[in-house]
Amino acid sequence: MSTLEIPAPPNTPLARLRWALADGLTVTRRNLAHIRQVPEKLLDVTIQPVIFVLLFAYVFGSAIQVPGGGSYREFLLPGIFAQSIAFLSITTAVGVANDMQKGIIDRFRSLPMARSAVLVGRTVADLIQSLLGLFVMSACGLVVGWRAHEGVGRTLAGFGVLLLFGFAMTWVGTFIGLIVRTPETANTLGFVILFSITFIANTFVPTQGMPPLLRLMADWNPLSATVAACRQLFGNPGAAYTGDAWPLQHPVVASVGYSLLLLAIFIPLAVRRYRTEGLR
Repeated sequence: MSTLEIPAPPNTPLARLRWALADGLTVTRRNLAHIRQVPEKLLDVTIQPVIFVLLFAYVFGSAIQVPGGGSYREFLLPGIFAQSIAFLSITTAVGVANDMQKGIIDRFRSLPMARSAVLVGRTVADLIQSLLGLFVMSACGLVVGWRAHEGVGRTLAGFGVLLLFGFAMTWVGTFIGLIVRTPETANTLGFVILFSITFIANTFVPTQGMPPLLRLMADWNPLSATVAACRQLFGNPGAAYTGDAWPLQHPVVASVGYSLLLLAIFIPLAVRRYRTEGLR
């Protein structure tokens, strides 16, 4: 009877880093390979944002005034971009919960691989998936009249802010997926949280007309800072803000800061939860 010899983990920091990156890339490829088998997984990053664009641009657009004038469709698109990136956390939460329920995570734990690879592979795969969604939304936005007016550099910076925020949200989703028992619960909890965050913000309408308490919540909402940063970097209407909320006066710095804060909070929480689950 033959035995399989399990390789020992690397014993130097650089070797462990290479090992973790290689394993993370392998898990990323595994998660992306599922899309070829189940293309329906792309519906939430392709069809859903297009529906939001068309619904708000053509149904509600004529009834909403942009502060300082300008096209509502140009005001809208950065909000749709940020909303779709935020909703990426639901995809991650459902994916993690599904793997937990089916025992796939337990199988990964039994393999001689870096512990971080499972979580990193999931978040990176979902972030790559979101790139397709941004491409589809940008194309749809160009069709309905959205334009970026500040040049290639600032436009790329705007998408960079979106992707950083999206990466932070995938770790929020990872934590949610690890604390719930079923994918259905992850989906429901994610929608409850994300719909509140999305609509109490400057995503679809300016915050100036909101009641004082809602306006305070919206002005300090991380999503509002990300949307305002994109409007500023793209040169779209609604970027100027005359209130006293610091995040909207300095939206780019605030958005990056919020994203880094979310990463600093939820990466340790997710990793700790993952290790705790492995001890049960």
